Parts: sequence; structure tokens; C-alpha cells
Amino acid sequence: MSSNTWTMLHYWIKMLYITFKCTIHMPQVTLKKFGYPESLIKSYQYWDLLLRPMQPTIGSMVLICREDVHQYSAISKSAAAEQALIISDVERLLKKRFDYSKMNYLMLMMVDPAVHFHIIPRYESSVDFAGRILIDNQWPNPPSLIDELNLDICDKQNLLNILKSDFNSN
Repeated sequence: MSSNTWTMLHYWIKMLYITFKCTIHMPQVTLKKFGYPESLIKSYQYWDLLLRPMQPTIGSMVLICREDVHQYSAISKSAAAEQALIISDVERLLKKRFDYSKMNYLMLMMVDPAVHFHIIPRYESSVDFAGRILIDNQWPNPPSLIDELNLDICDKQNLLNILKSDFNSN
């Protein structure tokens, strides 16, 4: 083979490696950004449900697809079917736990390439959690992901434990 052929072959092998390396770890990078594994509420076959590190409203979560896809349309039919079941559980369990008024699902994927949704329960009325009265400051407007309830470490751990118990006893 000529030197030029070897150079091109080397280039393509390098590109395949980079592509493989970036896509195979894509969900893991997004999971880590949202505090995985410490923030894990429940792991499913195709999805991981995490407590959102910043809580714009009480019970805010992130649902992250484990498949190595960059677009929602690329998730498998099995992942889509499982997502519907997870969302049903989220709505039922958070309604029972915190009596939210509406549920917002945000799929932004501007920074984190893995398919994921921010799940933001919305509250028309205040919520009492751990002896604190929590208010959805943006109600009835769209949620702000930079809003923070400023829960301390103990309250966040308490919330995580409660949600783990709720979702895993389901």
C-alpha cells in the first residue's frame, strides 16, 4: 500500500475510534452530570430515573435513556414503551406524595447529548416538606431550571430516600 493509502486508513480508523468512544459513553456522561449513581431513584431496562440535583420544585427528576442515541426519534420501540410506563409511575407516585397541580417535561438536549427529560412537577399551592413550606415561584409560567429550592444535604437525601422507597415498592 502507498503512504497515502496508509494515511487515509489511519485517519478513518482514528475517526471510527473517536466516534465509538464518544457515543458509547454518551449516556454515562449525562448520568454523571446529574449525580449518578448517588442520585439514582430507580434503574429500568432502558432508562435511569434520577433526582435532579437542583430542585426548581420539590420532586424534580431527570429521566435518562441508556441507549446510545442523540435523537429522541432514534430510541428503540422497547425504550419508548418502557418510557410510557415510567411516566405513568412518575405521575401517579408524585401525585400521591406531593399532590402536584401539573407536570412539565422538558427535553432540551442542548448541552447533554444523551436523550433525557427534565421532569418538573408544578404546584399551584405550597408544599410542606421536611417542616419547610415550599413554593413554585414560577407558577403558572414555564419552569425555570435555574430556580433552586435550596434544600440542604439532609433534606435532599431524605427526598431521595422517600422517592426510592416510593418507586421501588411500586
